[in-house]
Amino acid sequence: MTILGVDPGTIFTGFGVIQVKNGNCSVIVCDVLKNVRNSSMPERLSQIYLGLCDIIKKYNPDEFAMESSFYGKNPQSALKIGYARGVSILAAIANNIPIVEYSPREIKKAITGNGSASKQQVRFMVKKQLGLQKLALNLDASDALAVALCHSFRNKGLLASQYKSNKKAPKSWSTFVKEHPELVIKRK
Repeated sequence: MTILGVDPGTIFTGFGVIQVKNGNCSVIVCDVLKNVRNSSMPERLSQIYLGLCDIIKKYNPDEFAMESSFYGKNPQSALKIGYARGVSILAAIANNIPIVEYSPREIKKAITGNGSASKQQVRFMVKKQLGLQKLALNLDASDALAVALCHSFRNKGLLASQYKSNKKAPKSWSTFVKEHPELVIKRK
């Protein structure tokens, strides 16, 4: 399965495409779509839409995962993020790709085990899990990869919050780790 993860923004829209085979994830591409700060909002939104459509056509993802809305202190910022989310969703819909959304907290918890993790902690764990330690990775691109990874974990049934109702979620983080040793990254 190929997953396109997107971290929408009007100046920087992070994207990451991962391939999931036999439970292993590998990065196909990750980067950011960059807009000029002084360009108009319609121009920015057009660039995001066209850029994502190009990525979709080039890498042909099976699924599209993105970060859901969050409520910040600045309503103008939230509105602008909403615009970027809207054109991102439109790009997926126009290309007939199923869309899933995850809250920032859910993504952070899936990647780091802590729903309040910083962007730097998320980037560290994304690089560790995908073997990208030597790659300089933009925070927006690492956030997009985190979204894609979160979705891949969900598909494997590895998130405690995604357990079927007939299976109880682990009572602690250590229980979860014992049940899923394949997720443990061992230091060398």
